[in-house]
Amino acid sequence: MGINNVTDSFLNQISMVTIIGAGPIGLACGIALKNRDIPFRIIDKGCLVNSIYHYPVNMTFFSTSDRLEIGDIPFISHNVKPTRREALEYYRRVAAHYKLPIQLYEKVQSVSGSEGSFVVKTDKGLYESEQVIISSGFYSDPHLMGIPGEDLPKVKHYYDEPHPYAFQKVLVIGAGNSGVDVALETYRCGSDVTMAIRDKEIKSTVKYWVKPDIENRIRDGSIKVYFNTQVESIHDKSVKLRTPEGIIEIENDFVLAMTGYEPDFSLLEDAGVIFGNDEFRTPQYDEITMESNVEGLYLAGVVCGGLHTSKWFIENSRAHGEAIARSIQNKKSITQSSGLYR
Repeated sequence: MGINNVTDSFLNQISMVTIIGAGPIGLACGIALKNRDIPFRIIDKGCLVNSIYHYPVNMTFFSTSDRLEIGDIPFISHNVKPTRREALEYYRRVAAHYKLPIQLYEKVQSVSGSEGSFVVKTDKGLYESEQVIISSGFYSDPHLMGIPGEDLPKVKHYYDEPHPYAFQKVLVIGAGNSGVDVALETYRCGSDVTMAIRDKEIKSTVKYWVKPDIENRIRDGSIKVYFNTQVESIHDKSVKLRTPEGIIEIENDFVLAMTGYEPDFSLLEDAGVIFGNDEFRTPQYDEITMESNVEGLYLAGVVCGGLHTSKWFIENSRAHGEAIARSIQNKKSITQSSGLYR
């Protein structure tokens, strides 16, 4: 669909580049483009750095603050590892400093077209762009278990703080960092905590300073745990678990399902991105330019890992913005010199 086929009332201004996602990596892409005087816009369906906003209120990052910096703006935190609140303030300051053109609370529904004439459709309008960068992250789409009762109001795939679960019977699903943190926080807030874990033990990747804590709480019986266990079904006042000894039913008020998250594959698929046959459904892209198999469509940040959501994070994908901006600038120079650039 070209620009001439769109009514004036539904068409928004043309931008050379549209960045989908206003997380730290989307902001880094915008900064790299701005430093090269390449016009762009950033669109996000939520607030600024929406993923970080939805982290637990008391969360502390694994990375040190210097590893989270973008745009050569120093990130000074009270401790070596910053908190969620400090990160939100930092990225607000970065966005304000660079005066990035950001459109929030606008959901991208599709990306169509080809290089030079992409059309990005949102719930508020249409935008035509020369290139598109998808840096949409993964935190907005929880990995569902697909079991009966998962849609009950008592089931939470996002955790904010422990207070709402005080004096309640809580089942925590998952044995990674998120599951362990949730179990410990709710336990210390007065919850009756049980963990359901598919494997035979707590994951080895759990933070080294937290792992002994959860193991000791399990050992002394403060937190109950069922290893090698799957959740069979969820009910208003109970949960059924498939354990090595058979199916059991336990009383329950809340289920905190820390089962992970996944990218919005539909957006990539509709745009024509090809995925590998590996177990992670890794999208195809050039590791030097970050350009996907669709010319002019770039990928940045965690979305590059497909379902392997722990492969890319802020500190090791900050450079994606520079790589993409360099590629777009090179294309601009080539088309200008050939007289094809419009």
